[in-house]
Amino acid sequence: MRQGKQTWVFDQSLYLTSTGTTGGPLEKKGPLGSTIDKTYDQLYAGEKTWEKAERKLMREAIDICLKNINKKPDEIDFFFAGDLLNQTVTSNYIANELKIPYFGLFGACSTSMEALGLGAHFVDTGRADMVLTAVSSHNASAERQFRNPTEYGGPKLGTTTFTVTGAGASIVSRTPSPIKITATTFGKVQDWGITNASDLGSAMAPAAADTIEQHFKDTGRKVTDYDMIVTGDLSSIGSPILRELMWERGYDISMVHQDCGLMIYSPDQPVFAGGSGAACSAVVTYSYLTQLLRKKEVKRIFVVATGALFNPTMIQQKESIPCIAHGVVLEAAEGGLG
Repeated sequence: MRQGKQTWVFDQSLYLTSTGTTGGPLEKKGPLGSTIDKTYDQLYAGEKTWEKAERKLMREAIDICLKNINKKPDEIDFFFAGDLLNQTVTSNYIANELKIPYFGLFGACSTSMEALGLGAHFVDTGRADMVLTAVSSHNASAERQFRNPTEYGGPKLGTTTFTVTGAGASIVSRTPSPIKITATTFGKVQDWGITNASDLGSAMAPAAADTIEQHFKDTGRKVTDYDMIVTGDLSSIGSPILRELMWERGYDISMVHQDCGLMIYSPDQPVFAGGSGAACSAVVTYSYLTQLLRKKEVKRIFVVATGALFNPTMIQQKESIPCIAHGVVLEAAEGGLG
């Protein structure tokens, strides 16, 4: 059921039926490393190129997700996936392997919740019984495409975010599990004129604020109705900006807000302002956050993944960076969105 302008509260019980996550060496050493299903000690993950390594990360996250509930690809109705490489090439190759009807998505780092939200809609409306979603990113492949050749080794600003190496997959269905998907709020593109690709936290914070505020308006909920409001990858730069923007709009989220880019790495790791990348919110959500929900340590989480919708050419031409944020509400199964 649509509620307000941008939010859908699901009429039927929808579940996050299964998840799978993979990570690279820094993610393995981070504070959430033990919650990631499979990690690698090397960026190449046993492959010859970083691009093939990223493909392996997505493939294995999906394999884990399917094996958890003893499903095969031909039992899945649709596949929603995306990544950061040109033409979402990682997802395209995986879709070719799976042979599942496929929607390739690009919401940059917001793609995890975009895919999960769309998948939930398909199941809720009866257009599918079971939907698979997946996203991935790789630090070396993304750096080579969006900034400078990795081998260049140029210095980086302290505001720079560090692309997470990893992948996250999920399955949405009506098959009961400990975690329900109860609502989605899809965002609108926001562009506040920021042109610095080394400061994506500042660029994305307004999009997160817009989606969170709209969610509250649409649902009539308050900040205190959530145990956690988790953003995707605003980092140490964008997170305080988001809290200030929300304060200006009449919402104090400081007690419940956390950011995946700050959760996945420890402060002493060489990640500049924190983590980012399509895998950032997916790995944290489908490993650590789902663990909290399964253990009933929290009851309700609003995950708002943020994405900077730019490409290298636009940055070279000094264009501003449009951004977006998509949110999904996850709840421990005994609760519902009232």
